[in-house]
Amino acid sequence: MTLPTVTTASPTPAVEDRTFDAVLVANRGEIACRVIRTLKDMGIRSVAVYSDADKNAKHVALADTAVAIGGTAPAESYLKIDAIIDACRRSGAEAVHPGYGFLSENVEFAKALDAAGITFIGPGIGAIEVMGDKIRSKNHVMAYDVPCVPGIAQPGLSDQELIRAASGVGFPLLIKPSAGGGGKGMHVVEKPEDMASTLVTARRVAASAFGDDTLFLERLIRTPRHIEVQVLADNHGNVIHLGERECSLQRRHQKVIEEAPSALFESLPNGAEERARIGEAACNAARSVNYSGAGTVEFLVSDEHPDEFFFMEMNTRLQVEHPVTEMVTGIDLVEWQVRIAAGEVLTVAQSDVVLKGHAVEARVYAEVPERNFMPSMGRIVALAEQGAPNANVSGQQPAHAKVRIDSAMRDDLEITGDYDPMLAKVIAWGEDRGAALDTLDAALGRYTLLGVDTNVEYLRLLINDPEVRAGHLDTGLIERRLPSMTFRHVGSVEFIAAALTLWLERTGSALAGHAWEVPDAWRVGGRGAWTATFGVPGRGIATVSITEEDGTVTARVDGGSPVNVRVADRRDNRIVVEFDDGPVTFAVGAAPGGRHGVHELFVGNDGWSCRLEVLNRAERLRRMLAGIQREEGTADPEVRSPMPGTVVSVSVADGDTVEEGQALLAVEAMKMEHQLVAAVAGTVHLTSKPGDLVKADQVLATIHVHVETISTDEEVKP
Repeated sequence: MTLPTVTTASPTPAVEDRTFDAVLVANRGEIACRVIRTLKDMGIRSVAVYSDADKNAKHVALADTAVAIGGTAPAESYLKIDAIIDACRRSGAEAVHPGYGFLSENVEFAKALDAAGITFIGPGIGAIEVMGDKIRSKNHVMAYDVPCVPGIAQPGLSDQELIRAASGVGFPLLIKPSAGGGGKGMHVVEKPEDMASTLVTARRVAASAFGDDTLFLERLIRTPRHIEVQVLADNHGNVIHLGERECSLQRRHQKVIEEAPSALFESLPNGAEERARIGEAACNAARSVNYSGAGTVEFLVSDEHPDEFFFMEMNTRLQVEHPVTEMVTGIDLVEWQVRIAAGEVLTVAQSDVVLKGHAVEARVYAEVPERNFMPSMGRIVALAEQGAPNANVSGQQPAHAKVRIDSAMRDDLEITGDYDPMLAKVIAWGEDRGAALDTLDAALGRYTLLGVDTNVEYLRLLINDPEVRAGHLDTGLIERRLPSMTFRHVGSVEFIAAALTLWLERTGSALAGHAWEVPDAWRVGGRGAWTATFGVPGRGIATVSITEEDGTVTARVDGGSPVNVRVADRRDNRIVVEFDDGPVTFAVGAAPGGRHGVHELFVGNDGWSCRLEVLNRAERLRRMLAGIQREEGTADPEVRSPMPGTVVSVSVADGDTVEEGQALLAVEAMKMEHQLVAAVAGTVHLTSKPGDLVKADQVLATIHVHVETISTDEEVKP
């Protein structure tokens, strides 16, 4: 590991020396919060913008000024160029920080700001134009000694032209959208006969996500590592790199875990030389377009031959994973973006950049990994994020600031399907890679967010995988590991903790003695058993009975053996239950509504949580009867939407005969497309069409199973 040191970056300019009085942040969520904090540190007035859905969002509360810009959909708000410029004029903002996503790489936005006399905190228009087109950028950087993946990258190719060119590229190959970014819209094709159908899907996704269905092809490199290099460049000819980030742990081409520096280079005897080589290639790519500000050059690196790397693309903006670079270099990238846009000279030389220790970032998503990462929605009922926001961007690492959390979460916030499912980022620093992973694991174990399903348990499983711990990474590792992962399921201790939570709320205390004032199952002669029935989505029902006799509390789950319990603590969103083998602490939170004011109860600990439905007697009976009427293992003929979203395609016609497992339609939510398939064979009857907005659990199609009958023309013998 390199010796501890810090860069020679100059301190933040004094208030009287700053160029910008006010900067508008044209984004939302955790990145808006993160940018606003640095603006505050610099003494610059921050201006937030918000959609109708975000009027109570955290970034709105953090900013000095907030301006409403339109409806819930991005096209009606965050993507409205005129609305952003109008917000600048109304608020007096002289510059715009675009964050990432939305308009951050939109050349028309940069042009409109320039025409309005507003500074764009990002690169010049020419750099965005060249690097924003994946085809043009590949052809461009090859002239500057930057190696590229073999493929075909020409604008305007039709599906038939791409199919003919595919054999020359070689299979397996990757179909990529030219206007894409962040891994969205990429499709792997293993064999020639799959090209035609995959191109149809790829064009539809590209057009929907980026407004441009231009595609190109690249050779798929097996077991590649995704390594990217952070660059900084000013308007005075200075270009440096801040080392590399390893982003190989991806799912569907979306990064999940990122770290700096790369475990690959750290393991090589000549790692410093390889880091310098790939860093210089990234700087050459930036120099080729006279780049200005912070940018990232992404490469594929062969795990077997780490001296071979290939340019993929350049992101002309801040990256989601930028905190890991900040933690190992001590450089605030957002601050330098602002200072460079204001015309300052980059005072950090390449020799000043020293990587100290190791940092790892985990992205917290609203999704259900066990159900193919289906997006999750709901309202936050309990939140505990233990870490320092935007910590560790400069100077020595204090012991309490080894964990940084970039988040836009707040109590009672509603998570909808209108935006990206990323909720927060948990970032940890350590003296070495093992220490950083240990710190991250502990931080994720403390991370509590109830009311919405998250991937936190999955993140902990992933970073403790033996291959991940050993640094043997590639972009396909997650897909290979997922089938063997064992996820925790709700059990007796969770049911008991949930029942005790309800019992205490309804009786007032664990030893309540006011028989005529509380609904605690008291009857003449003593207390009877108090019961609670819970529904577990996809897992049936469970009933917990609680009895109290002479100060002893006993719980039974589904009539099983009695368990002696004691509530050691119950306050806020926390309950500590003592069992015979020791105490267990749970976070708990209730969603309002339904019988007794509770509709859903959430219980969790160690980064895991479950959603329990509190059932009244009528609903319990209904579900029991439904289970009896349907034979165990029988498939459901109704095809339901697993979440709120939009029907984006229908693959069959009403009345078609379909086979089990056949794709019927696709629903999009949180920028992800989910294929719904037939659970049984039969005749399909559709109740939805493309463009329909659907609710969770809404029936979108029904399959009528074919029943064999005896022909009346045949002689029926006794």
